[in-house]
Amino acid sequence: MIHQLTATELAQAIQSKQIRVVDAVTACFEQIEQHNDRLQAIITTCRDRAQREAKQADAAIEQGQFKILHGVPFTAKDLTPTAGVRTTFGSVIYQDYVPQHDELCIARSRSSGGILIGKTNTPEFGLGAHCTNSLYGPTANPYNPNYTCGGSSGGAAVAVATGMCYLAQGTDMGGSVRTPASFCNIVGLRPSAGRIPRRRKMLLWDYLDTDGILARTVEDAALMLAAIAGEDWGDPISVGSQWNRPDFSPQTCDRLPNSVRVGFSANLGIATIDAEVEAVFQRAIAQITSLCPQVDAAHPDCSMAQFAFETLRAATLLHKQKHHYAKYADLLSESVRWNIERGKGILAADLLQAEAERDRLYLNFLNFFKKYDILATVSASVPPFLHTQPEILEINHTPLRNIIDYLTITYTISLTGLPAISIPCGWTTSGLPIGMQLIGKPRGEAELLQFAYLLQERLNFRYRWL
Repeated sequence: MIHQLTATELAQAIQSKQIRVVDAVTACFEQIEQHNDRLQAIITTCRDRAQREAKQADAAIEQGQFKILHGVPFTAKDLTPTAGVRTTFGSVIYQDYVPQHDELCIARSRSSGGILIGKTNTPEFGLGAHCTNSLYGPTANPYNPNYTCGGSSGGAAVAVATGMCYLAQGTDMGGSVRTPASFCNIVGLRPSAGRIPRRRKMLLWDYLDTDGILARTVEDAALMLAAIAGEDWGDPISVGSQWNRPDFSPQTCDRLPNSVRVGFSANLGIATIDAEVEAVFQRAIAQITSLCPQVDAAHPDCSMAQFAFETLRAATLLHKQKHHYAKYADLLSESVRWNIERGKGILAADLLQAEAERDRLYLNFLNFFKKYDILATVSASVPPFLHTQPEILEINHTPLRNIIDYLTITYTISLTGLPAISIPCGWTTSGLPIGMQLIGKPRGEAELLQFAYLLQERLNFRYRWL
């Protein structure tokens, strides 16, 4: 069936005229009609425009024109502005807002031939453990609708996992691409800070938050990254004039096991990890050990990460959301109010100390990567949890310090700006997905994706259809 093709396979089939773009778009809308009422992944569709663009894309193929994402249907997270398409940010404050311009990653996806078919659900302003808001309610996990798909790019992950789209744009500050990818058995890529530029950031030098990609395969994530990465002067931290897809040839896969040095740690020495998640992770590491000669229990010193991230995040969110809090506090969710209020009272000395601790963390990772090429951890500290559980307040009967503490395993990596990817690596006894997070060297997306592809192909760490 067309919707079960990978994005890479679809692009090749469209180029060779084996599949029409019109049929690929139709296949996605058929999946939306079949699954979306039950799962609530896509909250706004662009059917008429997508069908028009599909016909135009087919006509271009007949004229010998082809682009990297030619005819590939994709979705955008509802935090991301899309020209002429409602963008609510998951908030009643913006329930009727229609932007005039696409965010750069969306503009690049479309100019590369991708066809936007809809917007995916997100918690209000991307803040919350569940992918839910007062406008649309919760997005359900496709493997068990009683469970969450994770936040905040949860709608994007579910849309990809169910074939409603081939690729999805997401955003990730503390783990918002990697957690839903883990919960939905797909691939979630958070690239290096600045790899996917943003022109319309409220804080231009901010690199805690970045755009990311959700896909069913590693090579699909690489395909979309190649379409949207590249320097833009509107974003002062953007890097690289362009980014080319890495070599995924059999020859490369044959070479990698003996050339990649892997360090692993389920918890980075600071996170609390669910016992079953850690057991799945350790079994996956045993498989990697059978494939690669050098796989060691090792991680950088991350002891400063919690203070640094919580301080920087709180100050950043207060600055970004203070106008909403001042005018619409009674309309905001409890989670959003909690996050904004955490920023009150932070002193300049606290902020500078947090920056200094982030510097120290980054240098620790640089030292780690003198000995290793890849760091492997879990992608989420817990498995998917029930919708009836509003927040993660304890793990293994151990109370957590606050409602974002369960994200320690991912937000530590966000602090460094290093590239990270979540790939499937196993299942709980109740049949829920578990992911592995792989972290690469600075600007090391190509090598990171190659190693993730190796695990996908040689160890079957891959998406499986429901």
